Amino acid sequence: MSPDAQDRLSTLIGRVRPPGPPPDAPPSARLRSTPERSHVRALVLIGTVAALVAAGYLWLARPRPQASAAPMASAALTEPGPAPAPVSASPAAGSSVVVHVLGKVRHPGVITLPSGSRVAEAVKAAGGVRPGAGTGTLNLARKLVDGEQIPVGVPSPAPPPGAAASPGAPGAPGAPGAPLDLNTATADQLDDLPGVGPVLAQRIVAYRTQHGGFRSVEQLQEVSGIGARRFADLRPMVRV
Repeated sequence: MSPDAQDRLSTLIGRVRPPGPPPDAPPSARLRSTPERSHVRALVLIGTVAALVAAGYLWLARPRPQASAAPMASAALTEPGPAPAPVSASPAAGSSVVVHVLGKVRHPGVITLPSGSRVAEAVKAAGGVRPGAGTGTLNLARKLVDGEQIPVGVPSPAPPPGAAASPGAPGAPGAPGAPLDLNTATADQLDDLPGVGPVLAQRIVAYRTQHGGFRSVEQLQEVSGIGARRFADLRPMVRV
């Protein structure tokens, strides 16, 4: 190798070699050029702490499964709460009353109405009062009683056989509203009966005169113009 080539190679090696003591430096110089052991230990400790911090951060940031809602629902069910208020059951709730509307209404008969209804509602359900008739002293605001009869514009019917009627009560003999005696009633009194007008009242009087009076209420069906339905309405309100 030529001297020029050797000089160039030495220059290139000098540029690449890291700075430090030359190879021919004494051993004490080489030892001073390396890090001390305490520094190495500090670096290792710092690295360890950094690794632990990173591991802890990754542990806290890990995805966690959501807690089941079943324990919360179970706790809600077992947790004592305010007791529900007792519901007062009304015996009349959802029930009905059955009444018999008779007299001067368009459609007399048995009618079923909700419990708590008034007499006015029963009269309306029976088609209302016939033209030219009135309700008299009937209390239209009174609440209905199951099984009662409601006479509209006519005397109250007689009580059923065996029923005790107090003096002066409707239906008691000799009291206002007692059943009419077919043999003594006037044409005007007969005209007040349900379904009986002036013409039919005169026919009843004529039949009574012709046959010498009524021997039974059933004979009323022999009067012209009184059929089975009309007789059913008149039957509780007349007697002989």
